[in-house]
Amino acid sequence: MVSIAVNTSRENVAMLGIGAYRPKRLVSNAEVCEVLDSTDEWIFERTGVRNRRWISDDETLRSIAAAAGERAIVNSGIDRSKIGTLILATSSWLTLTPHGAPSVAHDIGLNGIAAFDLTSGCGGFGYGLGVAADLIRAGSAEYVLLIGAETMTVGLDPTDRGTAMIFGDGAGAVIVGPSEENGISPTVWGSDGENAAAIKQDIDFLEYMHRAQSMQGLDPEVDPVGRMSLRMEGPRVFRWAAVTLPRALSTALEVSGVAIADIEVFVPHQANARINELMKKNLGLADEVPMANDIENTGNTSAASIPLAMEEMLVSGRAKGGQTALLLGFGAGLSYAGQVVTLPPAPAEPSF
Repeated sequence: MVSIAVNTSRENVAMLGIGAYRPKRLVSNAEVCEVLDSTDEWIFERTGVRNRRWISDDETLRSIAAAAGERAIVNSGIDRSKIGTLILATSSWLTLTPHGAPSVAHDIGLNGIAAFDLTSGCGGFGYGLGVAADLIRAGSAEYVLLIGAETMTVGLDPTDRGTAMIFGDGAGAVIVGPSEENGISPTVWGSDGENAAAIKQDIDFLEYMHRAQSMQGLDPEVDPVGRMSLRMEGPRVFRWAAVTLPRALSTALEVSGVAIADIEVFVPHQANARINELMKKNLGLADEVPMANDIENTGNTSAASIPLAMEEMLVSGRAKGGQTALLLGFGAGLSYAGQVVTLPPAPAEPSF
């Protein structure tokens, strides 16, 4: 008979370490407006973005994900041999096959472990955090490395006023593992397929291939196919967020058993500063409760947004490890995911 080792389930889990990677290139609103028909003032007033990070030189989604993951391992102090699963939350890996997580695992010395991609747009980190916590609670893994990483600029039309001013690139990661006290509440999540087209890829893969095939033999200096780009109906997304997200936040508090007065830090997805201010006000959070504002100099990095924002608050001292935080990711799908969590320790190796 073959003996199969089974991990013991663990009820209490938490984020034990955090790491991040911010691309070297800082892109100002003024630089974006060299191509985009807009102004620095208009962009900041409507979105809260002043600067964003874009990959350059040898930076890729693979390299920035690995860098963030490595920093999370180092900052957690966990022996990497105990990490049994890697989840890569991303919507911008360039191939469907092979998917990205196994390659990233190989790059940071974790080849052979369970590794999979999770695609849920800007809610990806929240979805991944729920999956990671439940894997550990079920005994399927002892420690999980969760990475949210995006290179949104690869699929941007620089002339599109709906997207070009908002998005940036980056990666953030956490180590999730057993803890003495529970630090991750049940995940509150959902989706709205009826409004899914509000954020979408404008050409599907099959149509893009057909266009490319039909243009074979033409001048290679001309791009008659067009690029495959992300499109977003901002007002439609804003209306959805205004209705859906307050209910999601209230439910997250309810299932966690934590009162609104006990929330010490608010870390919403960095999609739009106006939406975030509205959510904080509607929740009734006190003015002194710090709220993430990484969007100002990082932009919207989709699935990387929440871990990058947490890392920035911990590094800057606006938040401290051990504090109780409310997280909420939302976006493409349209989907959302939120949790009440205990923040991990500030990183010894920050991304700044």
